[in-house]
Amino acid sequence: MKKIFICTGIILFSSISLVFGQEPTKLNKLLDSFIQEAKEDWQAPGLAVTIVKDGEVLFSKGYGVRELGKQESVNTKTMFAMASTTKAFTAMAIGMLVDDGVFEWDDPVVKYFPEFQLYDPYVSRELKIRDLLCHRAGLGNTDMLWIADYSENEILRRMRYAKPSYSFRAGYTYQNVMYLAAGKLIEKVTGIRWEDFIRQRILDPLDMTGTVPMYKHLEDNNNFVSPHYNIEGSVEIIKYTNADNIGPAGSMWSCVEDMSIWIEFLLNKGKIGDKALLKPETFSELFTPQTIIPKSSFYPTSQLSMPNWTTYGLGWFQHDYKGRATYFHTGSLGGLVAIIALVPENNFGIYVFSNLDHAELRHAIMYKAIDLYVDNDNSREWNKEVLELYDGIRKKQETRRTN
Repeated sequence: MKKIFICTGIILFSSISLVFGQEPTKLNKLLDSFIQEAKEDWQAPGLAVTIVKDGEVLFSKGYGVRELGKQESVNTKTMFAMASTTKAFTAMAIGMLVDDGVFEWDDPVVKYFPEFQLYDPYVSRELKIRDLLCHRAGLGNTDMLWIADYSENEILRRMRYAKPSYSFRAGYTYQNVMYLAAGKLIEKVTGIRWEDFIRQRILDPLDMTGTVPMYKHLEDNNNFVSPHYNIEGSVEIIKYTNADNIGPAGSMWSCVEDMSIWIEFLLNKGKIGDKALLKPETFSELFTPQTIIPKSSFYPTSQLSMPNWTTYGLGWFQHDYKGRATYFHTGSLGGLVAIIALVPENNFGIYVFSNLDHAELRHAIMYKAIDLYVDNDNSREWNKEVLELYDGIRKKQETRRTN
């Protein structure tokens, strides 16, 4: 893979490519300036961004510090929480077992995991493996089960007491616990825990040595960030949110150097060079829309990007931007955020990390980068628009709290 890295202000070239007649250095400078300004506007202590296009890393840079009050800077190897961008790895792991002939996407979960029961016996019986991955099981949000720090098995056991919020497969509510069930299903049929399966079948083959499946695995690394939260205008360090008990839904940690590898692998349709880790039809299924998401339940930034359709695949949010299918996913844990986006039609991908809670400059950077590197368009003030959008949301929330 040809690489062009930007690190701490030094640009290293291994090749020169042209994007719409412009050298990547010009586009990189435009994006770099945009990120620097956005970082200050959002008061983000640290950021890391990587962009891959046409099989090359065009941009990879760390910004700011790992922790406020300390001098250690963010670089391309600094580890951040992947949070819910972990879900794509879990969905891919399930796809690998489909390829292995262990089960089919539409096999009943209880066939392999009979003790996983939900409130409605019909849903328990009819819940398919596919349903675990696309947020349509009829349940409301059950995140308090893992936030309360129950064990994996206790979280799954208590799901039988969660009453339905809507008819089975008749709507959409984001469901972390179903991804935990998918991870436990992997263990049931292989005898290998989810985190070990991810290492053996995905991380090791891709040589992603800067990625770990769980927070507890960070103990051997000293280059990772601290979480921060904006409290009444002051950014402060907060306690880590440990998501290991919901691992398959959001416990992975990584760096932009490894996310460059991950993006290139995805844009290459699940292949490392000529070697495929997934059958073409299985890889395609991951990105096939499974659940229609009402626009009212989609990301607030859809008010700016104005998509015609909004769906969820298997581990991926989906919408159209400028007439192109765009697949993405955010990740959010206390004090830490991430976003990944792919525009397959143009062989483009981006990953953004930050160590500030719900720093939505991640969306601004994502759309700005697509505009620049896909369309050579620098006209839209994405940071200003996203700032105004979320400032308006915040003010409405404050008004509701005080009234």
